[in-house]
Amino acid sequence: MARYRLADLALLPNILSALRLPLAVVFPFVAADARAALAVLLAAALTDIFDGWLARRSGQVTAVGAVVDPIADKVFATTVVLTLLYQQKMPVWALPALLSREILEAPLVVWVLVSRKFRGTRKAAARANLPGKLATTVQFVAVLSAIAAPDLVEVTLVGAAVAGSLAGISYWHRELHRARLARVAQAGERPTDE
Repeated sequence: MARYRLADLALLPNILSALRLPLAVVFPFVAADARAALAVLLAAALTDIFDGWLARRSGQVTAVGAVVDPIADKVFATTVVLTLLYQQKMPVWALPALLSREILEAPLVVWVLVSRKFRGTRKAAARANLPGKLATTVQFVAVLSAIAAPDLVEVTLVGAAVAGSLAGISYWHRELHRARLARVAQAGERPTDE
């Protein structure tokens, strides 16, 4: 079972993750100024890139970090999108386009959390994969375009919806495969390729 220690919040990777929370508070106040908004986005992107890398490199991967990082990501992203919607820099359909991955993942997360098939394997379920990282990158480009290149917003949002949907589908595929392997292991059968 994962161990949550308050002292782990003081580790640099977790501090970097947590920095996205005050950046989320600042963003709505600077969003009208493109340079300031881009600076806040860049700072958030850098903390997102380096928190995980630093945690792995320094051996400071913690249960606290595994919770703080995605919460900070979601709070920051939600604040940015809602601010840009409020300022009418993005169309209303931007919300489901940017949340396509999360919309597809939500039932999967519930299933993984309640299913006995995943007992003892839940830690792996949270890992990002290449489609997930690509979706995050395309979503970031869509947000950047809303601030710096408004003519590209709709095209980048379509790209974000497609990339997010593919990431959501890949997560489902991975977890269904894990469930099948768990079922086979419980039954003592040898897995076959179908």
